[in-house]
Amino acid sequence: MDRLQAMRVFTRVVELGSFTKAADDLNLPRATVTYAIKELETRLAARLLNRTTRQVNVTADGEAYYRRCVRLLADLEETESVFRHATSNPKGKLRVTMGSQAQYFVLPYLSAFCEKYPGIDLEIDIADRFVDLVREGVDCAVRSGELRDSSLYGRRIAKLEQITCASPAYLAQHGTPQHPDDLQHGHLAVNFFSSQTGRVMPFEFTFDGTVREQTLPGKIAVNGVDAYKSACLSGFGLVQMPRYGAEKELAEGRLVEVLPGFRPPAMPVSVLYPHQLQLTPRVRVFVEWVAERYAAAR
Repeated sequence: MDRLQAMRVFTRVVELGSFTKAADDLNLPRATVTYAIKELETRLAARLLNRTTRQVNVTADGEAYYRRCVRLLADLEETESVFRHATSNPKGKLRVTMGSQAQYFVLPYLSAFCEKYPGIDLEIDIADRFVDLVREGVDCAVRSGELRDSSLYGRRIAKLEQITCASPAYLAQHGTPQHPDDLQHGHLAVNFFSSQTGRVMPFEFTFDGTVREQTLPGKIAVNGVDAYKSACLSGFGLVQMPRYGAEKELAEGRLVEVLPGFRPPAMPVSVLYPHQLQLTPRVRVFVEWVAERYAAAR
């Protein structure tokens, strides 16, 4: 973490009196905040904060450093404000990666983005694989699921409703389950496995606000969204997927929702980028635009 970012982290800890509250405010993992303060104290060779299990208090050295940080950050903000007009007309190449959701939420509307920001040239990688943003030089990513990469910063932009469904042919052969416990009696899944770990993703069902995982046997396992739905349409078994991805097939009767009273938890969607406090104008406007697109589509 660079020095300016560490200063911002430190000032928020002092102002909020809590590592946890500062982490939430800055949308950072708590461990990142803790490490930043320790690194700062080591670099300054001074104890800035006294920690107890209940509260965080600033030391005399910490108070003096805090006042200087506030002045420096205010000066920086004033200096940067001179150049912020660039945000209204950002320019340059923007490299983005996103999964197959892009074909529903993003790609059909890109002409509006390009008309609004003609100076931005987009390079879009449609990939359901894991992409290392830093190593591959990608500016931002739209990702689904819970976030596990603590080196990235991001903004949650949506929670997509998920359903369990199957083809009419499958249900005619295996019956329609009325409760998740029924799945233990002769039912099959089209299993989805992670391309990173090879692990099969369990089904999830919500019972009175709690989530229960359940793994089902299956004759086929895939690691691609299109293949997952295709196998379900072919009658290989049950699947769980965001509702938007099955709307057409549900309307046409080629898929049927089952267990609607025990739906999986909503799938979170986030926009991620490597540097929270160093967003270029072109990344910033794209993040805002994508968030608006998901909000409009729900």
